[in-house]
Amino acid sequence: MKILAGNSNLPLARAIAGYLELPLTNADVRRFADDEVFVEIHENVRGEDVFVIQSTSAPANDNLMELLICIDALRRASAKRITAVLPYFGYARQDRKPGPRTPISAKLVANLITTAGVDRVLAVDLHAGQIQGFFDIPTDNLYAAPVMAADILSQGDAANLMVVSPDVGGVVRARALARRLNNAPLAIVDKRRDKPGVSEVMNIIGDVAGKDCILIDDIIDSGGTLVNAAQALIDGGAASVTAYLTHGVLSGKAVERVTNSALKELVITDTIQPTKAALASDKIRVLTIAPLIGEAIHRIAEESSVSSLFD
Repeated sequence: MKILAGNSNLPLARAIAGYLELPLTNADVRRFADDEVFVEIHENVRGEDVFVIQSTSAPANDNLMELLICIDALRRASAKRITAVLPYFGYARQDRKPGPRTPISAKLVANLITTAGVDRVLAVDLHAGQIQGFFDIPTDNLYAAPVMAADILSQGDAANLMVVSPDVGGVVRARALARRLNNAPLAIVDKRRDKPGVSEVMNIIGDVAGKDCILIDDIIDSGGTLVNAAQALIDGGAASVTAYLTHGVLSGKAVERVTNSALKELVITDTIQPTKAALASDKIRVLTIAPLIGEAIHRIAEESSVSSLFD
């Protein structure tokens, strides 16, 4: 087995390799003067089971091209099996047609990755479960909930917790986390989104008065939805609001919004390499997802069960 890393999140790739007690494959993934991606692998990978670790986060198109070219290089070098490990799958929010004459870009990206020559895909908290069906190859979707639940329980008494979904679409995710938190009660923020990146909180479904609320979601991008939800919960009488999100996209002024918000803390994982601004904020904390991905890679290589990780 070999681990090949793109440039999108080298700290995570090194942590995964450390968990597996394997060195990263010696390779150059660099740019020509005109920004074309060039990949050269300096080790023999013929007949090897190779895992390519690459989040397709910003700059999404550059990182996606790196992934595709790494896959092509491995295929032409006669790797036995190639697994694309996507801690964060970019374009996942474009998983349906929200209006006429719009693309389903998540399916297009899935086609590109499949056509490049991968044999299977390993992702973390896909934005929508149906994206697994966009790939015509085996696809494993890992969940960050066990890592988050362990961190929440380590913070102290869980008796006063209430898990909150920031929208109706995230109820299944919130319920799964609540079950891991000794069946904590559940609330929902009902909101209306008029256009991407803009949301208006309508009301809270559930009694959050006096509760330590845990907001759970998969992606924080601009931070508007999360900050509005946190303020609505505080206005509804919540004692505190802590947010747990898997993918910290944190674009634009998101870090500033979080820092100035009613949130007690925002906890993200390292599926996307945190920016310096995020690391400098006293309200943002990063959990590593490396052991979870590393264990999944080990189980795939050993042909054992991945789903039992979440039992």
